[in-house]
Amino acid sequence: MNARTAFAASALVLLGLTSLAGCSAYDSIVHKQATSTFDDVEAFDDGAEVDAGWIPTDATDITVRTSTLENAADAVVLLSSASALADDCTEVERLSAPTWVLDDAPDPYKAKTVFACGDWSVMSTDSGWFGWTPNSDEERSAADAG
Repeated sequence: MNARTAFAASALVLLGLTSLAGCSAYDSIVHKQATSTFDDVEAFDDGAEVDAGWIPTDATDITVRTSTLENAADAVVLLSSASALADDCTEVERLSAPTWVLDDAPDPYKAKTVFACGDWSVMSTDSGWFGWTPNSDEERSAADAG
């Protein structure tokens, strides 16, 4: 088998795998990310692989994107909620940005401030909240000094 044939065969195998398993397999393999959705906080608590204690109890339509790399902490969460964040979230100057974007998420670069909620930075959206982790050491320090 020559190199051109081997490359074509590999490409066909990859194409076949992605078409059989859908976009999530493609994202996992190529973009090193996985996306999950949850109807509400109960479903999130039962099935999500991230700890995001800042999520309000009335949250719905929760979308989570995480890294598929081993021991990676990168994650983003977008949700609908009419509630404020917990008291332990402190408004600070935004110094970090998420690893990934989600459809319908606001542009974090337009935010002058965010809420530092532990290792998460969270900003408001038209219908709820958008958060990412890890945030910066400076954001956590400002929140602790706050």
